Amino acid sequence: MIKRTLYIENPCNLRKKDMQFLIEFPESEKKNASIPIEDIGLVILDHPSITLTNALVMALNVNNTPVISCDVSHMPFGLMLPMFSHHAFTEIFQSQIKSSRPLLKNLWQQTVKAKVENQSALLRREGIDTKKLDFLASTIKSGDPRNVEGRAAAYYWENLFGERAFLRNRFGEPPNNMLNYGYAILRAIVARALVASGLFPSIGIHHKNKYNPYCLADDIMEPYRPYVDCLVLTISKETDTMEDLTPYLKKKLLQIPVLDIVIDGKDSPLMIGVQRTTASLASCFEGITRKIIYPEFSYP
Repeated sequence: MIKRTLYIENPCNLRKKDMQFLIEFPESEKKNASIPIEDIGLVILDHPSITLTNALVMALNVNNTPVISCDVSHMPFGLMLPMFSHHAFTEIFQSQIKSSRPLLKNLWQQTVKAKVENQSALLRREGIDTKKLDFLASTIKSGDPRNVEGRAAAYYWENLFGERAFLRNRFGEPPNNMLNYGYAILRAIVARALVASGLFPSIGIHHKNKYNPYCLADDIMEPYRPYVDCLVLTISKETDTMEDLTPYLKKKLLQIPVLDIVIDGKDSPLMIGVQRTTASLASCFEGITRKIIYPEFSYP
């Protein structure tokens, strides 16, 4: 079943009752709501006057539902996840931390190759020449020692938005704001799936930043980024202004968990596809397989 994404932007009280997620608004003109907790895949809190009970927090943790809190700029800032949710967490975690350097380098090679190939497929859909990206994808070695990922990204961002001058920068001009928002949602989805697969999201296969508690999530989300890019590109063609993340733009970006993808030759919602990817990664750490299952960007 496809899980629901809840975006809450008004003052309200959130609590649990009989395994229901209750939303109670102080203003009488707004109607209270009730949603089964088991149906919820992601919660985004975007108002400073939202309160929630610990009973609800515990129930969301049991359901492996990530909760994103937004800052004063209405951008995703905090992410809450359960510490573990897999029955064999300790065993899989031990396999993860004992992984050999050659295995980690091979996994990163697969990840970068999948990302560049998906970037190339998106550019092809836009009628942009991809010979350079296709060549770069064929040259990726174990551990990506020549930084093909960065070189491919430079060409990709120069061309993705057509004639519009664009520089990908977290603090840059729009549509960077939409990309940041979309990537934050994607990161939460990936972190959720990692925990569900018994993996610890802080220990990456490539990212090593000591200040980053989600290094592995940032690794595994790389081949999925082009799906967010594609959605942002589509939105940018439909709207005249992207200076502010309006409710309309946020509503569009909240489609990310249910975007259609193709993974292992089968159609799947993105959130379910990510779970397949993280399960295959856990199998790699356990020595069952050496291949991560990543999506292949496709279009009509």
